[in-house]
Amino acid sequence: MDGRVGERCGRVGERLREREREKERERERETDRQTEREREQEREQERERERERESERERERGCLACTRIAHQRRTVQERGRECG
Repeated sequence: MDGRVGERCGRVGERLREREREKERERERETDRQTEREREQEREQERERERERESERERERGCLACTRIAHQRRTVQERGRECG
């Protein structure tokens, strides 16, 4: 009888330890998920910053294009004066 009681206690203890290990694994998985969510937010913020930088570059290019066209017009007008 004593042996069986000891066996039961051992199995109960093992089950308790297994539950604790499973709880710890679940905490680790949750920590991993949280870390991944944070990384994804950081990546999304970086993508947004890159879109803003690209938008700014587009605006600058637009301004440069306008400047280039205006310069070409002036050059044509100046040539017209010279030729004409």
